[in-house]
Amino acid sequence: MTTIDIQAIECESMSDALQWADASGQGEAVLLDGKPMVVPQADCDRLQAAGIGFAYLCNHEMPDGSYRIVTVPVN
Repeated sequence: MTTIDIQAIECESMSDALQWADASGQGEAVLLDGKPMVVPQADCDRLQAAGIGFAYLCNHEMPDGSYRIVTVPVN
């Protein structure tokens, strides 16, 4: 099992993670081990290089103008 130390801010929901990342401009909203969090891009790159699975969180505008949170899996 690979262990990598990362900086992360755990959030209560995926929506909170997206809002925190957008407002702070300091990291990416991700889902890691089923937990929504904000992680610096450099740490996301390290996780990807190590083959550790996670997903980026993104707001996606639907045709009717509403938004859905979607995940973009990595590894």
